Amino acid sequence: MVLTERTTTERPEVRGVRRLSRPDPASRGRGGQRFLLVGLALASAYSLFPVWWLIVAATKDRTALYQSNGLWFSGWHLWDNLEQVFTYQDGIFLRWTANSFLYAGVGSLGGTLIALATGYGLARFDFPGRNAIFACVVGSFLIPIALLTLPLYLLFSAIGMVDTPWAMLIPCLINPFSVYLAKVYTEATIPYELLEAARIDGAGELRIFFSIVLRMMTTGGATVFLLAFVNTWNAFFLPLTVLRGKENWTLNLGLYNWTGTRLESGIDLTGLVLTGALLSIVPMAIMMVAMRRYWRTGVTLGALK
Repeated sequence: MVLTERTTTERPEVRGVRRLSRPDPASRGRGGQRFLLVGLALASAYSLFPVWWLIVAATKDRTALYQSNGLWFSGWHLWDNLEQVFTYQDGIFLRWTANSFLYAGVGSLGGTLIALATGYGLARFDFPGRNAIFACVVGSFLIPIALLTLPLYLLFSAIGMVDTPWAMLIPCLINPFSVYLAKVYTEATIPYELLEAARIDGAGELRIFFSIVLRMMTTGGATVFLLAFVNTWNAFFLPLTVLRGKENWTLNLGLYNWTGTRLESGIDLTGLVLTGALLSIVPMAIMMVAMRRYWRTGVTLGALK
């Protein structure tokens, strides 16, 4: 009697039982991609919907603004609205735009430089109390910015800086979150060996920072600057508290004043407010496009030797 061994690949067939086929990994990958694309499309539509409504509303006159479909065009009065925005109250809108560029541009540039220097010092210098200082920086995230507005007003009022550009510029120079980002980026980008080599060659600390560190932190600096610029450009509560005269107002504060004009004098400036709001988002869009190349450089930098 000869016994034959059954190979491990052979399986007994059972009647009435259907073997289930394994799902194709490629099909599962395509399903995940479709789900991701649908999610991204919905998120994009949700983000762009207010912008679309604002563009449509800025092209209408006062009658069409209230009586026509809010999501589609009804006539083309954009150029007339732009002319009214730039000429109303002797062109005060242009003054508000210049003030916003001053506060957001100069304040964010100075704040970025201070944040990069502070983050570099916390990341690459060993001194007593460094951990305590960094803990204070991180702990300051728990304090809402709105809570600091009243103390800042009292301080600026005591030294005579209320209703001056300094009341907006000085708070923009200090941003704990920017310091935290700069420290993290320094630790990931600036090696100790490079700094030691520069010191051996006789370079001073200031020269190392401005000639080496800042050039290597271009991507991180662009990110810090853009976040600070957007935050200052959209600021409302601080300028509402420390700025009184119309000549020093920002765009947001000026448009808010135009919105309240209807309640005070009965003049409806809704069309001007919507057109001005559309113009106010143009600089931020330009900043995003201008800073994109720095982010691309930072992403591809680690892949190049």
